[in-house]
Amino acid sequence: MAYYRIEYYSNALHRAAAFEMLIPNDTRADVPHPWPEPTGPMRTLFLLHGYTGKAGNWVPEYLAQQYNFAIVMPTAENSFYLNGLSTGHDYQRLVGEELPDYVHKTFGLANGAADTCITGMSMGGFGALHTGLAYPERFGKIGALSSALIVHGIAHMKPGQDNGVANYEYYRQCFGDLETVEDRDCNPEVLVRNLKKAGSTIPEIYMCCGTEDFLLENNRQMHRFLEAENVAHQYHEGPGQHDMVFWSEHIVKVVRWMFG
Repeated sequence: MAYYRIEYYSNALHRAAAFEMLIPNDTRADVPHPWPEPTGPMRTLFLLHGYTGKAGNWVPEYLAQQYNFAIVMPTAENSFYLNGLSTGHDYQRLVGEELPDYVHKTFGLANGAADTCITGMSMGGFGALHTGLAYPERFGKIGALSSALIVHGIAHMKPGQDNGVANYEYYRQCFGDLETVEDRDCNPEVLVRNLKKAGSTIPEIYMCCGTEDFLLENNRQMHRFLEAENVAHQYHEGPGQHDMVFWSEHIVKVVRWMFG
């Protein structure tokens, strides 16, 4: 595996920024492996971290070798992968436009929706859904694990309120006006309806959540919404909490669904 930490100037963030990459282009010749050498072009997976997290790989490396895909790992602070209100907080543009363009220009990867996927857990699950739906021409498949689908929960929060995770001011910086948050395109449901109205292709979606996860009902609600909108998708539940035990098990299933 080749690991990269790339520093560059980000126009989306108005400052120097960095992201990480993993490229499986150096298979050992002296150790046999059970899969054939890849013959097609290398594909790309954008891997999104959760709230309070940072760029890092939580995909088993043998899967990247087996299915021949690179992994791009941005750090997006606690942004929910949205364009915030203030200058230098365009994290939606960072992940949905700037990094795919940079990776394509520099490495010849991320060559469009047919070979580019996006996945994440918790806040990153929200980010994967939102980014994939905002840029269906760039991402063909979306994997959303234990997604922090909190739009309906933060709607109509008032100044001074705090839900135990963050306060009103934080959510307003990320999502904008909380009185209208359910009706704007920071809500993945709005993006789905907009794509349907335009007759655009909706990326393939795989959602999963643990049955002991505090976000379970949020994910069930999104599943019911997609069913009501007749949007084809996969939805899976299984034993587990909101932790790496569940995500480590299910990212294997997501990757095989994406690239297998």
